[in-house]
Amino acid sequence: MAETTVAEVMAELAALEDPRTREVNQRHGDDHGVHLGELRALAKRLKTQPELSRELWATTNTAARLLAILVCRPKAIDRDELDAMLRAAGTPKVHDWLVNYVVKKSAHAEDLRRTWFTDPDPVVASAAWALTTDRVAKKPEGLDLAALLDTIEAEMKTAPDRLQWAMNHCLAQIGIEHPDHRPRALDIGERLQVLKDYPTPPNCTSPFAPTWITEMVRRAG
Repeated sequence: MAETTVAEVMAELAALEDPRTREVNQRHGDDHGVHLGELRALAKRLKTQPELSRELWATTNTAARLLAILVCRPKAIDRDELDAMLRAAGTPKVHDWLVNYVVKKSAHAEDLRRTWFTDPDPVVASAAWALTTDRVAKKPEGLDLAALLDTIEAEMKTAPDRLQWAMNHCLAQIGIEHPDHRPRALDIGERLQVLKDYPTPPNCTSPFAPTWITEMVRRAG
């Protein structure tokens, strides 16, 4: 399918559209009705196609953009294009996939993390916190964890939803990965009570940071 056109892909995506899937996705702010398993299967068939990826992204269609992320070549996208894509991502799923599948694999990830950290748009800032959480877990050298906890303590309680969620994840990750900072991370979580009452399905770990930290540390033994 090397010569696949955007029109052909869009027709295939339209055929995969399922009203029930769309209804579920819309509850999470995502306006598409293609099951993610079907989307991944299509991406596997298409393989990496940078030019097709750019054309799919340009449609602004959410399912097409998710597919674009799966068939792009992350290291071939320059810094300014990544910045523009993040700001135009629109839906939560496109935003999350772009950060996790593209930006994290880019040589520009650290530069963008620093740039986005102070962005006035809370959705853009949430991407910086997601990248920071990744570094807390995998490459904490050079991060000021105490300063991150200061910011979380001061700002998480009143942060908009997506930024709050990203900051909370960072708080939990600091507590899980760094025993020296664990007591303070637990204390901040207990005092702020962010996501304490979040509905959690059976056999899933609550996103409430103290519960999350305690459970992951227990599992690690």
